[in-house]
Amino acid sequence: MSTPVKIEVDEITSQALTDLAMGDLDVLGGALEIREEARASTGLDARTFALVKIAALIALDSPPASYLWQVSNAVDAGATPKEILGVVRAIAPQVGGPRAISAAPEIMIALGLSLPEQAEV
Repeated sequence: MSTPVKIEVDEITSQALTDLAMGDLDVLGGALEIREEARASTGLDARTFALVKIAALIALDSPPASYLWQVSNAVDAGATPKEILGVVRAIAPQVGGPRAISAAPEIMIALGLSLPEQAEV
């Protein structure tokens, strides 16, 4: 296991990393513009584009932060929670049940839902 490096980090860099860790996407600057250009080049509307990206996140077993951003984009583009669930159901046979199950709590959190309490063993 590696240990963290000990290096001086300037205040601006430290603050930008903190803001990004807290979900401030403005820190990414041009990346958001590139995303919109990519969407436009697909010919898909924003809603469909966001739903397809959720499918890709599930297929790749992506990290939780990815779901927060993409589910928010989908909802902002007019997708409903029911449609997001539909995406999970549609791709489960291709990507496998474990990936669909792994995505479910991340999607729940992104939608502002509470996770179920663990059953006692």
